[in-house]
Amino acid sequence: MTSRYAAALGCALTCLAPHASLASDRHPLDPLTWQEQWAVLEILQSADKLDDDTTFNRVALKPPAKDRVWSFEPGLALPRQAEVYGRQGKQVFEAVVDLDRKGVVTWKEIDGVHAPWLKKDFRPDLIKELKKRPEFLSALRKRGIEHALFVDCGTGPLGHLDEQKYANRRIAMVFCTLKAGIRNDWPRGIEGLVVTVDLDSMEILEIADESAVPVPRTNADYDDATIGPLRAFSSPIEVRQPHGPGFRLDGHVVHWDRWRFHMRPDDRVGTIISTVTWRDGDNDRPVLYEGNLSEIFVPYMDPDRNWYTRTFLDAGEYSRSGLANSMTPGIDCPDNAVFFNGIITEDDGHPKDKPRVACLFERYAGDVNWRHGDDGRPKRELVSRWTALLGNYDYVIDWIFESDGQMRVAIGATGIVEVKMVKEANAGDASHGEPRADAYGRFVDQNVVAVNHDHFFSFRLDLDVDGMRNSFIRDLLKEERLAAGHPRGSIWVTQRKPAKTEHDARLHSDMMEPALWRVVSENRKNAVDYPTSYQLMPGMSSGPVTRDDYTLKRAGFISNALWVTPYRADERYAAGDYPTRSLAGKGLPEWTAANRPIENEDIVLWHTIGMHHVPRAEDWPVMPVLWHDFKLRPFDFFDRNPSLNTGRKP
Repeated sequence: MTSRYAAALGCALTCLAPHASLASDRHPLDPLTWQEQWAVLEILQSADKLDDDTTFNRVALKPPAKDRVWSFEPGLALPRQAEVYGRQGKQVFEAVVDLDRKGVVTWKEIDGVHAPWLKKDFRPDLIKELKKRPEFLSALRKRGIEHALFVDCGTGPLGHLDEQKYANRRIAMVFCTLKAGIRNDWPRGIEGLVVTVDLDSMEILEIADESAVPVPRTNADYDDATIGPLRAFSSPIEVRQPHGPGFRLDGHVVHWDRWRFHMRPDDRVGTIISTVTWRDGDNDRPVLYEGNLSEIFVPYMDPDRNWYTRTFLDAGEYSRSGLANSMTPGIDCPDNAVFFNGIITEDDGHPKDKPRVACLFERYAGDVNWRHGDDGRPKRELVSRWTALLGNYDYVIDWIFESDGQMRVAIGATGIVEVKMVKEANAGDASHGEPRADAYGRFVDQNVVAVNHDHFFSFRLDLDVDGMRNSFIRDLLKEERLAAGHPRGSIWVTQRKPAKTEHDARLHSDMMEPALWRVVSENRKNAVDYPTSYQLMPGMSSGPVTRDDYTLKRAGFISNALWVTPYRADERYAAGDYPTRSLAGKGLPEWTAANRPIENEDIVLWHTIGMHHVPRAEDWPVMPVLWHDFKLRPFDFFDRNPSLNTGRKP
């Protein structure tokens, strides 16, 4: 044991109460507390597992067995364990720590993978050394930059390209901007300067000046002083709940209307919604065991060397300080929201409080729940929200619960589009026989092109409709030709097609071959003898346009809008556990290659929403939120409309 860890742990733990076993009134999926995270480090220290080279990517709850969680009742104590992902030197390790028995259950070294990005991977010492290199300074002068003082540089992981050249090395690209007299430095990128570094050996491997492009002098600031007087509406809108929220919280368990679910922050995926049930009479009927974002993939569509490497697997590579961002009351969430704090894991494993990483609120927007003639009901919703800040982009993720048994997941993209600096001022400039400056994007400012790119969001949906034994079926809508002479000629009918194996459920949405996607219970039927089910109504599922692209193979999950797998506790991330510099085919393509049976099994749906973003002038300098969503909708789950008796006041 080294002095660094001994001193840090000794100071922290002497001030804490001893760790206690799982209290009988705590839910088994509650996240680790601050004290528990320190206890994990103490246990690893006692087992002589820590040294000065140890860094941590994840210290989080390892959930108990799924069947035990479903059967949990207050007063029943379940094992309290933590999963630990980290690195010692160049060696990646995984461990399981038992907090009740205060011991290390497993410790294994993982070969052939790279740990996710850490804060230390930005390597300020390496950047300082880069700014001394004559070839770097010469490249700056070609762009009119006489001094490196106001040049700001950061690192980003290089996709698994040049593997023969850089096998098993922690390779990064360096991206630089000129910070001087502006707040928003995204349109001040230093273009055509390609720097490759090894973060482990602290080597600057290459400085390549491929094309000297002057740094634009455009100002894209959007602070109040720059944009001028703010517009004001003539009459304010207020959302008030004078008697407090209409939901009840028991720790991390939420009770609202007929819904009951568990909600916990998670460093890597934002928020996990678990053990979702619907109160039907005296019974809590299971709907969803676990639902969460699994991965985000954002590839840019420009062939230049310092652009084709920008293929970001944001959740798996960049969740080092917690994927969920701290939110601002009154902007990110309304004034009537209740906020949840989180705990993130620092590079050295120390827990750190992070405020307002999720919020919960009710809303009424004047929408109708149902109506007919002169009767109807207003629509009131419960929203669980978190946001992510990933470099230039921000995302808003909502889980929306409705009183008709429907869940809706909405994804909003906003922030600043990533831009390329070009010599031409605008689209009207002559290209002098060269490819147009906006061949791979669109001008949004003088000498500034926003590059075309994609956003893919993969969601893991472990539906347990009236129990864990489910099947996946497609209701195909097929033409039926009618008898000769019939006035209609043809109609459509539904054709039930069960998916027996994983390959049967690799699917895309196709408007020319419509179908309903449903998870069907094997245990229960409704009043008219149909199996109860929930329907996945997919969102925009635009697949990849490019095919022969190695970087897309790292994110093989985007090749289908839907995958269905048998439940496995260790299959959680669509691109695999370690997407940083990953090889092709990890995650869903690898798991489903076995073509496992999924009929009458405990199954998991993986749904990917895809957006192709051709930027527009209106996306600059900050992009208005662009929303997409999908729905989980009861289909024969009830005997009739479950929202018939909702109140006439929202």
